[in-house]
Parts: sequence; structure tokens; C-alpha cells
Amino acid sequence: MDRDFLPTATLDMLRRRAELLQAIRQFFDSRGFLEIETPILSHDAVVDRHLDPLRVTLFTDPREPSRGETLWLQTSPEFAMKRLLAAYGVGRGSPDPALAIYQITKVFRGGEIGRLHNPEFTMVEWYRVGDDYAAGMDLLADLADSILSRGKAERLTFAEAFRRYADVDPRGLEDYEIDLLLTSKVETHLGRGRPTILHDYKASQSALARVRSGNPPVAERFELYVDGIELANGYHELLDPAVLRERNRANNVARVADGKYKLPEESRLLAAMDHGLPACSGCALGFDRLVMVATGAKSIQEVIPFPIERA
Repeated sequence: MDRDFLPTATLDMLRRRAELLQAIRQFFDSRGFLEIETPILSHDAVVDRHLDPLRVTLFTDPREPSRGETLWLQTSPEFAMKRLLAAYGVGRGSPDPALAIYQITKVFRGGEIGRLHNPEFTMVEWYRVGDDYAAGMDLLADLADSILSRGKAERLTFAEAFRRYADVDPRGLEDYEIDLLLTSKVETHLGRGRPTILHDYKASQSALARVRSGNPPVAERFELYVDGIELANGYHELLDPAVLRERNRANNVARVADGKYKLPEESRLLAAMDHGLPACSGCALGFDRLVMVATGAKSIQEVIPFPIERA
């Protein structure tokens, strides 16, 4: 008898998952964050060389479902959440100059299936106006301690981690070499015994983070690792729309060179940034991976009821 209708997560696992969701909401609610919802389907998409959003055709005639406007399932709720910050958190006359928001939502990424990946997964994302780089890392460390009780997080710079675990200075490496060494040599050592927050990334790996001047300049980006698994990715958020437009252009050039499709370079986020995005820090956490490390599960399939193979 065909049994692939069955879930891959046990009922006890689903109960634990629900407890962790409740704990996350309690953490943010107790700190004055507002839980919000934003669209999963959007005209805009994060333009990243390595993130591949799923396309959806928004047809108007059900008899021609392949004809219509192209929209994107979101890889992160980042764009819409920052639009809310620009609308409600800018300037002394704004409705809330200390706005703090979070959401728990489904996100989608093509080409990602494996022990730590499912094309549809649950993300926790948050932003707080007025937070600088240090405050962003402090909040992430507090969340990790509150939910996982693994002790105070270690802080380790990107360069220190590469020197310690790969015996190399990442400043002299190409991005593809960095990515290879990070996954093959460095990550497995991070978050052992206690969580690790990796920070001060190479400037070329800034994504939507600010770049701090220096010798060398570094991206004000931070990531949380537990048991060798990356759980969260945060930024001292980029505010300059001209810089984001250039990054979008460069990322699309790289995507085309990789044989991938181009993504829309203009967005409502850029319009919001033209209007004025308030200084803030933000972070996104993969909830399914958090459940994995909290329960000792070996694969993401153990912590979600119906992975893509059984969806």
C-alpha cells in the first residue's frame, strides 16, 4: 500500500515545534515588537546571485493560465517589511520612530532540497528602528539564549574564523573560494558547545548590509551558527538606494553569467528607500533549522510534516 500520504514528522515533533513558535512570539511580544503579515506573492524579488525565487504567472483568464503578469514567491519578507519601516518609522513626526516589527511566514527558494533545505520553509524575520550593528547582534544573541539555552553566544569575525579553521586570510580569496571554504572547512566548527555569531563579512558578501570603511572595509553582516548549522542572517541595514541599485545590477550580471534568469532590478523597496528608510538592524532566522538543533533532528524532513516530496 502506498504510504507517502503520511507525514515525515512525528506528533511529538509537531508539539515541540508549536512550543518553539509560542516561545518565539513570547520573546518578541515581551520586547514590544508588533507581529505583522506581508504578501508572499509580490511583483518584487530580492536580487541575489545565489537565491532563486519561484515564478508565478498571475493570469486573468483561467482558460489561458500560462498568460499573464509574472510575480514572485518571496525568498524573504524583507522588502515588504522595510517598506513598512519607511512608511511608519521615519523622522520625528512619524507614527512610531522606534518601530519594531516581526513576522513568522512561509518563504520559497528554488533549487534547494536536501538535509537542511526544502523549497518551502518557515522564516522568522524582524527589524527594529534605531538599532545599530551591535544592538542587532545583541538581540540575536538574546533570542538564541532564550530559545535554546546553550549559553552566551561567542562573537567571531569572518576573518578570524577563516584564519582559525581554514588557515587562510579571506581577503585574498575570490567569493567562490570563500563559499567553498566556508562550507567545507569553517562552518562545521561554528556553534559547538555554545552558539557562534559570525560577523564583519568580506565587503563583497554584503548582500543588503552596510559596508563599514576601513582597511579592509567589511560588511556589517552577522550570522548565527549552532552545531555547525547556519540559523540566522542579519544586517545593519543598507539605507542608500543608489548602492542597492548598483548591487542589483551587478548581481543580475552575475546571474546571467551563471546561466540564470534575470530578476527585476527596480522595486517598491527602492521607492521606499528613495523616500527614506530609517536606520535599523534586521535579521532572518530559519525556523525549521532552529527546530532541528533544539530537538537533535538530523534532517529538515523530521521537523516539517510534509516536505516537498510529500507536499
